[in-house]
Amino acid sequence: MMRMMPLAMAKAGETNIIIRVGGKEETRKFLESLGFVPGTPVTVVSMIAGNVIVNIKESRVAINKEMASKIMI
Repeated sequence: MMRMMPLAMAKAGETNIIIRVGGKEETRKFLESLGFVPGTPVTVVSMIAGNVIVNIKESRVAINKEMASKIMI
């Protein structure tokens, strides 16, 4: 059985599938506009002080720790 964890806890180089996006509606809409939708693969490129750089839908996106903790993989 797979356990869900926040994207903020993923290791660099790992590709994971987004299970759900939490947070307030405006936060979810913002993340959705960046491509963070359930079922989408996301790869962590690097993590600096909890801030995360990911590859998603052939784009590189940087999000802060708070946003990354709302994305469940």
